[in-house]
Amino acid sequence: MNSIALFAQQDLINAPSWTLSWIVALGLLFALIAFSYGTRAGIIARATTKEAIRQPLFFLLLAISAGILVVNTFMPFFTFGDDIRVLKNCGLATLLISGMLLAVWTAGTSITNEIDGKTAMTLLSKPINRRQFILGKYIGILQAVLWLFLPLALILAFFIFYKLGYDQRESSAEVTPWFQAVTMMGQEIPWPHPERIGAISEVIPGIVLAFFQVAVLAAISVAIATRLPMVVNLVVCFAIFVVGNLTPMLVTQSKTVIQNEFVTFVAKLIATVLPSLESFNIYAALATGHSVPPSYLGIALCYGLAYATATILLAFMLFEDRDLA
Repeated sequence: MNSIALFAQQDLINAPSWTLSWIVALGLLFALIAFSYGTRAGIIARATTKEAIRQPLFFLLLAISAGILVVNTFMPFFTFGDDIRVLKNCGLATLLISGMLLAVWTAGTSITNEIDGKTAMTLLSKPINRRQFILGKYIGILQAVLWLFLPLALILAFFIFYKLGYDQRESSAEVTPWFQAVTMMGQEIPWPHPERIGAISEVIPGIVLAFFQVAVLAAISVAIATRLPMVVNLVVCFAIFVVGNLTPMLVTQSKTVIQNEFVTFVAKLIATVLPSLESFNIYAALATGHSVPPSYLGIALCYGLAYATATILLAFMLFEDRDLA
């Protein structure tokens, strides 16, 4: 997946992709709803989502993440007028980390605890097989993460909308108005200023990619939860999160700095087996003021879907012969 990471650096062009991001987001939302209410495994998914939203961790993550977004909005970063870019980066990182914590924690409490507490036996005694159980748990976790992302994304969008004028006022520059008059049906109505909307549209692909990254980590967490306890699950997923975001650098450094065949082989092996989570980051695009091309969103979607599918198939195999008695 180094090619995708390289593509992310070389193909960040000034092409608006927020429309495609909305289409992908709405498509995923409708797919999750159709699965939850149109399949037998959807019963497990809905129950898992309700369980995840009701637990205190969900509201704790929501409150802490919202507080971090508020602090980052008014905290001076001393970037010489580029504080809004730091706000976007910090906002995307906040959504990513909070979503990852919720996914891994829910997988541990919902799958591991049900297996250890013999609750899974009761569910599987009904007309629900083991594969439907795992798939329902995974989709339910994704829906819970989506419910966490929605309010946080709206809060981030509002503060970016506000931050643009706030920074302009702090630097004594001309402040972009909040709204401008737009003629519709023969009447002038206030409409959000295009410059402020443009600042928000730059992070929409990043939010979608952050959800893809959480989806991959959630699939790994579900597979681990079928065999290992929650503490081990948290540690392993955190390690994969760190290494997965460093795999392109590991391969590059092994070739250019260390220049050892064995180290290069190990780095390539790690980059092949573990997910290339760096491919779901748009920090390079935000740093250079470019937009993420729609083609890159499609590649990231296909990669995330393929890796998550392979991991869920592994979870099927791990759970197939798991003794629940």
